[in-house]
Amino acid sequence: MKRYLAYSIAPLLVLLILTSTACLLAYLIAWGLDDPSALRKLITRLTQAFLLLSIFPAMAYLKFNKEDLGFSATPTFLKQIAQGFGIGLLTLMPVFIALYVIGIDIVDNSQPWTVGFIAEKTILSLLLSLLIAVVEESVFRGMLLAGLKKHMPVAAAILISSAYFAALHFLDSKTEIAQQDFHLSSGFILLGEAFANVLNPKNASAFLSLLTVGAFLAVLRTQVKESLGLCMGCHAGWVWQIKMNGSLFNTDYNAEYLYLVSSYNYVVGPLVTVWLSLVIIGYFVYKKIRA
Repeated sequence: MKRYLAYSIAPLLVLLILTSTACLLAYLIAWGLDDPSALRKLITRLTQAFLLLSIFPAMAYLKFNKEDLGFSATPTFLKQIAQGFGIGLLTLMPVFIALYVIGIDIVDNSQPWTVGFIAEKTILSLLLSLLIAVVEESVFRGMLLAGLKKHMPVAAAILISSAYFAALHFLDSKTEIAQQDFHLSSGFILLGEAFANVLNPKNASAFLSLLTVGAFLAVLRTQVKESLGLCMGCHAGWVWQIKMNGSLFNTDYNAEYLYLVSSYNYVVGPLVTVWLSLVIIGYFVYKKIRA
């Protein structure tokens, strides 16, 4: 048990080192630019870059190759991304249909509903979604899940990696640093607020939903050999739908069933948690019946 606890905490220690380094480097860049307002965004972007780059020394330390992380041969990998995107559409589209039917999502009539407008939103959202999916899946369902799975049962590795995945979505601070308050410790003040935000009770509903999202992707990764491409495609499909929904629909904040979504992005929340949980359970029931 102590060994499992140590391996569970290790990613947190790595995260603390990376975010602290990001705070120092972000301060130097913001100081050089004479722009304290850039500090918060710089810390976020540098942390994301460091997390992605940390995969390589971690692979060397654990003696992993790309197959251990879930990368398949290039033709199969590209095919998996397309298949995963389809899985993403099939698993999240019912949620958006439900949000429209029960009146939480309403059509944004202020938008210029032209072919060019929709095409632009579609392409830009797709490119951004793929970028987000590649980065996050490489870190969470790639390196982190593989590393944890090497030292503990698969179920525990899925839960812990999914918890880190969910938590990182709330690792943020909204405070803007004024010129007179800008100093070397400014980044660490923002970092403290960001970690406190992870524990904010108001984020509990969204956290649980994102935990379920992470678990779904981790199950996909562990049930299919070298399936990181599937995870990336599915993740991209989800993010693309969320971004397109945000571009084409508004949220009715007076809707009767608004409690089914969280204020995080008015998509994730109890509805997504229950729906994806049922999909995961349904998969294992089906698998047991077929066995």
